[in-house]
Amino acid sequence: MRVSKSENETFQSLLSCIDKRRKNMITLLILLLIIVLIVLLLYYYLMWNIDYWPKRNVNGPKPQIFYGTFPNLLKRQQHMADDMKDIYQLYKARENFVGVYLLRAPQLMILNPQIIHDILVNDFKHFEDNDVGKLINRDKDPLIAQNPFILMGDEWRQQRSLLSPALTNSKLKVAYHIMQNICEDLIHFVNENDSLHHSGPLNGKDLALRFTAESLSDCILGIKANSFSRSSALPITENVRKFAENNTAFIVFSIMVGLCPKILSFYKAKFFPHDCETFFMDLMSKAYNLRIQDNINRPDILNYLLEIKNLYKLPEVNMYSHIMTFLIDGLDTTATVIAHCLLMLAFETECQDKLYKEIMEAATENGKLSFEKLNSLPYLDACIHECLRIYPPGLWATKCCTKAYKISNKNGSCLHIRKGETILIPIYGIHHDSHYYAEPEKFRPERFLMRQNSVRYYKNKGQYLGFGDGPRICLGMNFALMQCKGAVSALIRNFNVKANTKTKSSYKLDAKCFLASHHGGVWLNFQKR
Repeated sequence: MRVSKSENETFQSLLSCIDKRRKNMITLLILLLIIVLIVLLLYYYLMWNIDYWPKRNVNGPKPQIFYGTFPNLLKRQQHMADDMKDIYQLYKARENFVGVYLLRAPQLMILNPQIIHDILVNDFKHFEDNDVGKLINRDKDPLIAQNPFILMGDEWRQQRSLLSPALTNSKLKVAYHIMQNICEDLIHFVNENDSLHHSGPLNGKDLALRFTAESLSDCILGIKANSFSRSSALPITENVRKFAENNTAFIVFSIMVGLCPKILSFYKAKFFPHDCETFFMDLMSKAYNLRIQDNINRPDILNYLLEIKNLYKLPEVNMYSHIMTFLIDGLDTTATVIAHCLLMLAFETECQDKLYKEIMEAATENGKLSFEKLNSLPYLDACIHECLRIYPPGLWATKCCTKAYKISNKNGSCLHIRKGETILIPIYGIHHDSHYYAEPEKFRPERFLMRQNSVRYYKNKGQYLGFGDGPRICLGMNFALMQCKGAVSALIRNFNVKANTKTKSSYKLDAKCFLASHHGGVWLNFQKR
């Protein structure tokens, strides 16, 4: 039987089509196999070290793939500090420590406050470094290159010893004298807002940031920031927020490190955005040049930094880094404490009345408080520390083991923490433990006024860590307390502070904010006394 030419062509075309489909199917199968292989490899990579702690006989919550132990680092259904608090509450009765995972990175969460106190104070030589120092490239970020908080080894001691004399009592007294004028500007600003907006609410955090930006600018740099001018923006505050709150690039890098810690062995991202770095360099250069050109000799912090620059022949960028240490540590965190303290006093009117009475009894005829009086008011001090307990700016702390350390569990078993491993301290969870603080969700300053339950008492037991503890306790603690007390006392002395209806009454962390922040914001009304 003879096949026609057209039939042959049709047959060949059919074979070609079948062959093409077969090749396409093979290609598709290969592609699917590659995808499956990649997924399996990714799954294996994400899960291969989940037995890190079980292999060392350390209990803890089972991590989720990709998210690790703290899913809300990414999901934001509740604050990550609440994740830590939940784990703390679940295990504290039967464990002194548990194994957790920040994404893929294993960390040891310490649950026993006395062990925490030992780590931070008594056995500090085993945990000298803050873990965050691993993330920073000092060559890329000269503005924080000298910050004791991120420095490791002997360098943090050297830089801290240089900065500590800038915060002596005599220099704080000079700063407070300057700050009293800023308190007057703060009061005027609130009065002006009241007259312009007919008792409308003020954003408590914004108000506090204006105060801290102005006080730091004047007390540290010796220049006015015009933070209470309605026509001007708040460039210092905005630029601090760029790297402290809205630093997306560094947040993404931190997540990448959590998924693949080995990244740090060959790459570290820049922390400061370039425009932010330029702003602060220009600001500090301006303050420095003004001080030199006008030959101003004011016994303040900048004057001290100029003295050590000349004494040790430091480059200007080192001095700028020291100045930046004060600006970073004292702007947003202190403003957060001021705003939250006003919020809690607004809710607890009896506490506010008691504080007002204490302030007025100590004030001079012109209504002001001297530096000595400010620091001798027990109820004011208790209010600030109670606020720090409920909403600590540092919701947790991480330390790097610098020398092998043995730790015992409740069942008598021991764990040897290896050099380089990270420990996690759940500050927020401890501060809200009803075993140490009766009714922990309530604002009760009186708990710090009892002889047996003072701030020192709680600190010595590792149960209060508002400023951390030990040799690496917050360097600017006394300056921050002075700022908080100065602002709060000035406002309470002049105004009856009330919570606006926009403000949510329960003390709950805002899941959208990385730092401690009252959910829904702090909205306040100020009624002139």
